[in-house]
Formats: sequence, C-alpha cells, structure tokens
Amino acid sequence: MPNYELYYWSVPLRGQFVRAVLAYAGETWTEGGDAKIQTLMAGRVKDMPVPFMGPPMLIDKRADFAIAQMPAVVLYLAETLDLMPTAPALRALTLKIVNDANDVIDEITLNGGREMWTEKSWRDFIPRLKKWMSFWEETGRRHGLKADSGFLLGEAAGVADIVTATLWSTMAERFPKIEAVLEDAAPMTAALSRRVANLPPLAKLAAKARQDYGDAYCGGQIEASLRKVLDA
Repeated sequence: MPNYELYYWSVPLRGQFVRAVLAYAGETWTEGGDAKIQTLMAGRVKDMPVPFMGPPMLIDKRADFAIAQMPAVVLYLAETLDLMPTAPALRALTLKIVNDANDVIDEITLNGGREMWTEKSWRDFIPRLKKWMSFWEETGRRHGLKADSGFLLGEAAGVADIVTATLWSTMAERFPKIEAVLEDAAPMTAALSRRVANLPPLAKLAAKARQDYGDAYCGGQIEASLRKVLDA
C-alpha cells in the first residue's frame, strides 16, 4: 500500500522534486491525476486536504497529514525521511537551496506563463540564468565540491543534492542549450547533477518521466515559447 498520494500535473517541473525525494528514499506513492487536482482547486477551501492554490500537494497517509507548496513538501519529506543535515547552518543552507530552485522554476516559466518568451527576452535572461547557476557552483566550492566527487554541502547525499540534480538534470535533458550554459557557467554543479541523477532510483524515475510525459517540461503556451527560442 503506497504511503503517499501526490497531486501534481502530468509534467515534471515542481512535482519532480517531490517525486525525486520519495524515489530516493525508497517510498511509494500514487498520483491524484489532473482531473482530481482541478476538482480540488475549484472546490471549497474547507474541503481541501490542506488549503492550496495549486500543486504540488502531498498527503502522508501514515501521518494523516497534508502539505502544499514545493519547498514545504520537500522539507517535510527531508525531515521525516532523514535526508536533512544535522548542523543548523547546513540545514539553513538546504532550505535556501530548495527555495532557490523554486525561484529558478518561477523565472524559467515567467511566473507561470504570465508572459511568453521572445528571442530578445531570453537573450537578456541568459546572464541572470548564469548567475543563478553560479549560486550552486559557489555554494559547492565553499563546501569542498569537486567536479568528480563530493556533495553540495560536503555531507552524504541529502535533499540539497537531490533538489540540485532534479532542477538542472531535468532542465538540461529537455533543453540542450540550457545544458550547454550550465556546463560553461557551473561545471561542478553539472557534474554533481549527473552523478546524483544517475543513482538507480533517480535514473529509474527519470526514465518513467520520459515514458509518462515525453519531452514535456512545464506544458502549455509557456513551454511552447521556451522551446521556440531555444530551438531557434
């Protein structure tokens, strides 16, 4: 019997972070599906498992507990599945990394597609994207990350590494031009992402995402505009 029920759209994006943490920890889950998400979102707040504006939303069946918002879901799983470092400073850095990843997703999708990418806006965004990538690179450098070994915060693989790998490997796999930018701007981060993404449970999850979602990343018109500028 699966221990969790995840509500996220049929694309990777934010939901893939939750799936990756669950998969890495060897947990099982079911997916609520798009129709059920839409029904919950359109319904009364008092009928929701937890008040939420949009997915991801996770139900922990063993604890009879529901939580929404990607960083909150990931940190809940990290705490309950023993994937958080023990030192307060590293715990705070882990939280920062998860929130930074969420911010990158916001920027790549132009805040959920409120605007569409153009060749000019994407060209203007590249220096900012490189700066985002440099955050991971510098964080790793300060904690002993090397191109061929090590972890982002210098401890055994935890949620910071899982989130890092999920963010950059999912994006890089679907957009080779972003992969090239990452290799240039943050080579140690790119190497870390490959190492962690190649761990058996995460590699299996990535293969399932390919089977379930194909090339999809975020879906809709915003993905179409992103692909248009990146394929130009």
